[in-house]
Amino acid sequence: MACEQCFESIFRQKIGRCKRCMVQLTVLSLLAWPIWWHYFADQPKTVESIALLFFAISFTGLLCLHLLVWCYRKLYQK
Repeated sequence: MACEQCFESIFRQKIGRCKRCMVQLTVLSLLAWPIWWHYFADQPKTVESIALLFFAISFTGLLCLHLLVWCYRKLYQK
């Protein structure tokens, strides 16, 4: 990523600060879930369906982690 916080080396310091990461994860989540639902929801045991489902869950989970830490830092930061 190209923002200043992402050049830091510790994962805990990066999470919840990079707005570019959060925007990318939002876009990827908004793309992955409808694609999975439209093309693969009726055949959930195929390799493509499982792979896209794992990607969608990963994007959404990391976005939720970013947002939780961002809210925590906004509420409890001095």
